[in-house]
Amino acid sequence: MMDLQKYGPWAVIAGGSEGVGSEFAEQLAEQGMNLVLLARKEGPLTATADACRAHGVEVRALSVDLLAADSFDRIKEATADLEVGLLIYNAGANTYGHEFVTGDLERFQAVIDLNITAQLKLVQHFGALMRERRRGGILLAGSLSGYLGSAQISVYSAVKSFCRTFAEGLWLEMRDYDVDVLELVLGLTRTPAMERAGLKMDTPGLQVSEPRDVAAQGLANIANGPIVVVKGVEEAVARNSGHNRAELLLGARAAGAKLLPPPTE
Repeated sequence: MMDLQKYGPWAVIAGGSEGVGSEFAEQLAEQGMNLVLLARKEGPLTATADACRAHGVEVRALSVDLLAADSFDRIKEATADLEVGLLIYNAGANTYGHEFVTGDLERFQAVIDLNITAQLKLVQHFGALMRERRRGGILLAGSLSGYLGSAQISVYSAVKSFCRTFAEGLWLEMRDYDVDVLELVLGLTRTPAMERAGLKMDTPGLQVSEPRDVAAQGLANIANGPIVVVKGVEEAVARNSGHNRAELLLGARAAGAKLLPPPTE
């Protein structure tokens, strides 16, 4: 169970409308945590908010595009009167897969801004308030992609690598203020976003995590940072951290060809 005295009474979940984000929300609501849900799509956001309210907690749902110029100000305004003890940043999906040198720089920049810039703004804002209160938790959704470069998603892999290193440094900075920091490293997870990407998740032998299990592991390990790897992904993390990078990259590309849809021209 979450310690509501330390992490409550409100949690902010960026990317809280579907998949793992929705599971974070519902599991926290089951434990009595009030929620602020941030997501771009109003339909799934409303559905998740209603499901959480059914557990008797307060829920504020803010339909917001984290890449919009006014998004940070809107989030600050919507939470100004709340005591937020937990921030979950689960909004770091890859929004553009393409060979880098022939790709659109603005779209690559959007990948950077969603995974790094927007995340840093929210972490600094809510983290500073937690530091002052000397309690709280920050959970960042990481990715196995951050352990090994990948063709077509080279920028996404790079930003997820940044986020893991950032989480480690933040963990060191915040531990003296009793603020827990955790990056939860996800592998392939059966989410609507992955389904929309066309990934072949029924490939025999493929390790696929379920959103509810991933969220439960993250919440159970919020105090066990800085990094926790989702169950079933540990072996892949160890392998992708090896020293023979060329061999690893070529092997991963061959395996990924069976999973990924054809590259964008």
